[in-house]
Order: sequence, then structure tokens, then C-alpha cells
Amino acid sequence: MKRLPFDPSWQESVKISHHYDEVEVWGSKSNLGYSYAYEDRFHIAIDLVTKAASPPALILDLAAAQGNFTLHLAELGYRVIWNDLRDELADYVRQKYEFGHVDYKSGNIFDLPLEMIGKFDVILATEVIEHVAHPDDFLHKLASLLKKDGTIVLTTPNGGYFRNRLPRFSECPDPSVYESVQFKPNSDGHIFLLHPEELTLLADKAGLEVKELILFTNPLTNGHLKTQRFLRILPKWVVGLNENLTRKLPLSVKRILNLQMAASLSAKKA
Repeated sequence: MKRLPFDPSWQESVKISHHYDEVEVWGSKSNLGYSYAYEDRFHIAIDLVTKAASPPALILDLAAAQGNFTLHLAELGYRVIWNDLRDELADYVRQKYEFGHVDYKSGNIFDLPLEMIGKFDVILATEVIEHVAHPDDFLHKLASLLKKDGTIVLTTPNGGYFRNRLPRFSECPDPSVYESVQFKPNSDGHIFLLHPEELTLLADKAGLEVKELILFTNPLTNGHLKTQRFLRILPKWVVGLNENLTRKLPLSVKRILNLQMAASLSAKKA
């Protein structure tokens, strides 16, 4: 994946994507907490994909933005379809491309063509479900796009984290009130942050089962609770050791301590 120099002629959405690339991929130390958390999320999601299917399996990278997962998976030998609402980001991803099989399909997940139904070995949806007003319909849609033995890999902020103040989807009487603000990017576009048990329930209603659930990213790793200043002086290996230790805590503790969750979902067996 190529590193691109900043181009002031880019559209604003591309400039924002490049900023995130600097922090997420290219080593900027402007926000170490964000960088460390992204690195953990990236490796966990890629690991779940590789456990679900081997190259050259067909993967849909949903709401893929600047395409870091898309390009990495393509370089591993997968056939990947990049998708995002922002069509202009496709050219930015093409500029970063080095090798591998990538196709581009911009548009809303709910409007993807019928020929995509039952097509994918893996659907990757990192930090997407929290941006939709109807996460139940979202999972139903993803399930319809999977092959019979396919897998959905998703990451999302953990609603059980003790600092979360957003509502539970399961307690919202009319999610349609959020339709006008759904699909907004970045954290200000979060609508519901699902709790682990909510994700399990929604998956079940969509004919899916949670095969693996991982809770990760503690406050130090992410720089929460004013720990950002410690990240500037602590060696990265110390932060990583602390992160690994907290992942081994009992589930009752992890569900309130960790900011993120990742899950692997597949169709329920008859």
C-alpha cells in the first residue's frame, strides 16, 4: 500500500481520509491512543477474516473508507470488493493500490444489486453498525449477501463500556427517528453502541450466531481517563502488555472496561 503525499486539491472527504491514514497507518504520533487502538482493531479484524476463509475467497469490505483493510486483504491474496457511500474515495484508494484483486462498488449497503445476494465468503464491517438507525435490518441485509457457509466479521464500540452514554438499541421505541442522521462518518455519527448481549440477540434474529466475540482496547491503550500523557513516555510494549493482560480478565469485567468489541458471525446451523 503506497503512502501518498498530501494534495491540497483533494475534496474535503479525501483530506480527512488522508489525515486518518497518517494516524492509523503511517506513524503519526499526534494521537497515540487512537493509533494504538486502531492497530489492535486492524489486527483482530484481519485475524478473524483469515480464520473464516482462505485466499482467494471473495470479501466485501463494507463502508471501507480509505481502504486500508481492502488493500491489505488484496495483498494477502483475497478478492476484495471495496464499498463506501463516498464515491470520491475510490480514486484515493486506487492511488494507494500496489497489487492484488480489488473491485470498487460505491453505494448504500441497502441498495446493492440483487446479483450480490449470496455471493460473499466474508463480509467485513469495521465500525459501521453503530452508524445505522436499524442495526437489526443491517444484520439481516448482511446475512442475505453471504454464501451459505460465509462469515460476517464486524468491529464496533462496546456499548457496555462504563463511559458510554449513548442509548441501547433494544430500549429505543422508534429507531426511525434516527434515519435522518444515519451513515454520518466518525464518532459524531454514532447512534447506538451495542452491548455484547444485544449483538448476540440481533444476530439470532437475523439467523446468525456469534462464533467468536472479543472485547479489547482498555482506557490506557486508547488514551482515555487522561492517560494520553502516559502514552508519550511509556514504551509501546508496556502498553501492549497491559492490553493483553486486561483481555484475560473475566467477561464481567471486560464488558465494562474495554471500549471495543469484534465478532465473527455465521449462519445458524439447521
